[in-house]
Amino acid sequence: MEQEERGHSREEQYLHDWNLVGEDELRRPSTVEINDETLRDGLQSPSVRQPGLGEKLEILHLMGELGVQAADIGYPGAGTTILDHVTALAEAAGGPDLSIQPNCAGRTHAADILPISEAQQRSGVAIEAALFLGSSPIRQYVEGWDLDFLIRTTEEGVALARNEGLEVMYVTEDTTRARPEALRAVYTAAIEAGAYRICLADTVGHSTPWGVRALVEFVQEIVADSGEDVKIDWHGHRDRNLSVINSIAALSAGADRVHTCGLGIGERAGNTPTDTLMVNLKLLGWLDNDLHSLSSYCEAISKATDTPIPSNYPAIGRNAFETSTGVHAAAVLKAMRTGDTWLANRIYSGVPADVLGREQEISVGPMSGRANAVAWLSSHGHTFDDPTVDKVLAAAKSSDHVLSETEILGLLSEVNTT
Repeated sequence: MEQEERGHSREEQYLHDWNLVGEDELRRPSTVEINDETLRDGLQSPSVRQPGLGEKLEILHLMGELGVQAADIGYPGAGTTILDHVTALAEAAGGPDLSIQPNCAGRTHAADILPISEAQQRSGVAIEAALFLGSSPIRQYVEGWDLDFLIRTTEEGVALARNEGLEVMYVTEDTTRARPEALRAVYTAAIEAGAYRICLADTVGHSTPWGVRALVEFVQEIVADSGEDVKIDWHGHRDRNLSVINSIAALSAGADRVHTCGLGIGERAGNTPTDTLMVNLKLLGWLDNDLHSLSSYCEAISKATDTPIPSNYPAIGRNAFETSTGVHAAAVLKAMRTGDTWLANRIYSGVPADVLGREQEISVGPMSGRANAVAWLSSHGHTFDDPTVDKVLAAAKSSDHVLSETEILGLLSEVNTT
């Protein structure tokens, strides 16, 4: 391109990106790590089917293809079936084909800690114990807990896990509504007892991006005061539909790892969606992972949990790169005719389809123009004349929906028999 030869990138030539104007407010993290909670927190959704072990293993391997660093593989304290699944998943995570660090959730109680230890011993793979305890004043009031109880329970739980040979991620539930003095007390107790990672959990999806930043920076001070090399995780929920931007804010503020679930499944409104977050991190330039298997990952989770993928789901849904409106389709088609994939994938899309191994699609519906019908027939390998195009377009204009392939083939059959 002439402009590129003059030293201008294609983005500079064709796009003015206002995101770059405010980008200085975001501090780019040196590394980005993801802990995928699909196989535990995601399965706490009241709407999902519990997958079989084979389905879980398939999902775990797809996490590996996406470059996910860690995965919560279950809650072994829930019963023998989950314990058996966790053991098999840990063996797979620690095998030659994967490099995923497994972790398991549990309360700061022996009844939950000892099954994690058993899974570690049976699998021969190190499992991180994600030990959680409520921390907010509302939870303390309902449970009848005081701060001394929280500190004592933290110390005893972390110490037991360490004595069992488990690395500990200490998780405070409802961190985003907890008092700073309580957080300082329990985090200090957890670190002194041997926790090497602490997790800030937005358990009820309460937080805003500025709240996330304030919280992460406050906890960084606690870690610095401890003098220990302790990592910080962020665990978000999407009750207010802010989980993706909150996760980005957490990483920008200095969190080492963020927690996600495929398709955003989880309790109530769900967790931070792995897929949407990874796409955004890729577009920010914070993640260099190959996302071509993201659709397969989401489809496997959808099938294994009986969770339908909405047609308009960002980046993954059937309609994510489909255009039926005439004026928009015309612009996409003009870009396609140049033979320039880069151009075609950006003219009417903020997410380039090729980042996900997908392509722009043109469909024919009530808002379509003649170019839509021509494009559809051409892309599906049909020979046609003007009367055929007219017939397809007339049917689309009189319809209340985008024509399906079956409907268009029926129209072509009518043309061929006349």
